[in-house]
Amino acid sequence: MRGIVGLYLNPHDHAPVLCVDEKSQCQALGRTQPVLPMDLGHVEGIIRDNVRHGTTTLFAAVDEANGTVLSQCRPKHCHREFPAFLRHIEANVPEHLDVHLICDVCRTHKHARVRTSVARRPRFHLHFTPTCSSWLNQVERWFALITTQAIRRSSSDSVVHLKCRIDEFVRHYNQHPKPFKWTATAESILARIERL
Repeated sequence: MRGIVGLYLNPHDHAPVLCVDEKSQCQALGRTQPVLPMDLGHVEGIIRDNVRHGTTTLFAAVDEANGTVLSQCRPKHCHREFPAFLRHIEANVPEHLDVHLICDVCRTHKHARVRTSVARRPRFHLHFTPTCSSWLNQVERWFALITTQAIRRSSSDSVVHLKCRIDEFVRHYNQHPKPFKWTATAESILARIERL
């Protein structure tokens, strides 16, 4: 935890810090009726009756310094998909920079195939959040944004349509990115935990 908070509060000059994770089971739901707009005295109406058209897994990496997002939709959430996303990150980060990746401790990130893939990329440095501490990873906050603003409210007639909506949201978000500002020190977090 101290290492991750240290990267947030004192990032390296020539090594971007990317918060990486995946949001699995993004459902392409086709609603039987359109979303009803808010009206005076009435909340927005979303019909719960829908048709499921499949799922996708959203892989995302949020740049801690400037808030931009690298994303990719993959068919599954497994150790075979994560190295493909690492290649996507590698292609989008300048070659001369080291990259610090903050990940959670799920087996997808610690599988032998992933370790081999990372070992072939010496500029990648993985930092794992402690168990049950995914809140330390700032990509979780971004997942909350895309869920409430794009995925949950959408009506998609196919997985392809859902992926297009996700890509559109990411493109729009990256035009005016807003980095999440980390302010808590490791000592203040540990003091709060001790009080509890």
